[in-house]
Amino acid sequence: MEPKYKRILLKVSGEALAGDKKTGLNYEVITEICKSIKKCADAGVQVAIVVGGGNFWRGRSSGSMDRTRADHIGMLATAMNALAVADVLESLGCDVRVQTAISMRQVAEPYIRNKAVTHLNKGRIVIFGCGTGNPFFSTDTAASLRAVEINADIFLKATLVDGVYDKDPHKFDDAKKYDTLTFSQVIGEDLGVMDSTAAAMCRDNKMKMLVFDLSRPDNIYDAVMGEKIGTVVYED
Repeated sequence: MEPKYKRILLKVSGEALAGDKKTGLNYEVITEICKSIKKCADAGVQVAIVVGGGNFWRGRSSGSMDRTRADHIGMLATAMNALAVADVLESLGCDVRVQTAISMRQVAEPYIRNKAVTHLNKGRIVIFGCGTGNPFFSTDTAASLRAVEINADIFLKATLVDGVYDKDPHKFDDAKKYDTLTFSQVIGEDLGVMDSTAAAMCRDNKMKMLVFDLSRPDNIYDAVMGEKIGTVVYED
């Protein structure tokens, strides 16, 4: 069976890397996620990953701290997660490169779009850390931007719910799940699946996104193979 997509951008939240611990790194959970990513790479799919940092730090919850400084701390949290995911992938036999939007040459390559594409073309998994390198932009926006920059076929957004709902399914029993919707709806109806900047980036550049549940890590592989899971978001 051939993969449906040749090149993907996978966004993994920091919370997903923590598992039931809620904070820090849960290597059992990370290993299962990485096994699914390896299956994609072994199937010939070019895989780029953006990681969040919420398992260590959330800038918007930093109280009275200067927002720019809080966001810089969050970027460093994503760099830690990127290195952790890279280490597990390498232990599974994958060829991996970490690129960061903030220069830290002793531990990672600087983000250079053409170099990232070259790595992907050579079958290497590329992990992007530090978001966009700018405060006030979320890692969802970073994922949208990187997906467009590397010409990904799809943006896979792995979350803790099985798709996009009209309201929080954890709070409302009558929440309705969407099979498909547009980024204009995401913005106009304030659905909360991603911030408006990220949604506008995808909408304006015709980037398709699939939102799905990461509690079953093999959903990553199933999504790449074209299985019907989650919610597809796209603009006509």
